[in-house]
Amino acid sequence: MGDVEIRPPRPEEYAAAGEVTVRAYEADGHLAYDVGYDAMLRDVARRVEKAEVLVAVDGAGEVVGTVTVVRPGSEYAEISRPGELEFRMLAVAPSARGRGVGEALIKAVFDRARALGLRRVVLSSLDRMHSAHRLYERLGFTRLAERDWRLLPHITLIAYQIDF
Repeated sequence: MGDVEIRPPRPEEYAAAGEVTVRAYEADGHLAYDVGYDAMLRDVARRVEKAEVLVAVDGAGEVVGTVTVVRPGSEYAEISRPGELEFRMLAVAPSARGRGVGEALIKAVFDRARALGLRRVVLSSLDRMHSAHRLYERLGFTRLAERDWRLLPHITLIAYQIDF
């Protein structure tokens, strides 16, 4: 992973970060059931205003991944509670998969949680995001089934947690 830098996006990278996110969700078929979610995924500028966004940038300066870091009670929070940090919209460009980009982004979230003095990271994931679930479990996340929820009757989100 030496060729990828994890950092906040620069304003000129917002559009690229949004497109990477949409492409990643589309490649796995995760936008088919939620009309309009692509607009939220593309709107990195708004996420930067309301949360923390991190990007993975390769040696050529291309945005190859992104994640949104969320505090409890904020606009983008879904399941986090006081003392927890949440992340959302983790995405890796299809062309960069298998290079450890997703893991590096998640570890950056862990670093952010530690810097804030928080001892738990949580997330919600579409029930059909099986490759993401394998990554979370490999990194030590466990299911947090009591926080599973439905966005719509046909969209189920399952929760995960990790304690430090």
